[in-house]
Amino acid sequence: MIVCVCRRVSDREIARHARAGMSFDEVQFELGVATQCGQCEGCARDLVAQCSISHPVAAIHRGDEAQVIQLANSIKDSRAWDSSQLSAAA
Repeated sequence: MIVCVCRRVSDREIARHARAGMSFDEVQFELGVATQCGQCEGCARDLVAQCSISHPVAAIHRGDEAQVIQLANSIKDSRAWDSSQLSAAA
């Protein structure tokens, strides 16, 4: 899906950069997202936050719909959580 129409930046491009450890400002500089009309900034920021290595999320699938939830700090800080094993689908 195209997030930034002005620069033709897709959600996959933004997610790939965020998973590589880039902040929103770095993604904005690299891809030019949210630098012209600004209508995509909220969506782009949300994507970066969801895909950020420092803010892991989990997807719960029930039937055809998926619900994305933020993992609690107690889960992230536990020894059971191995951040090196982040799913590419997250």
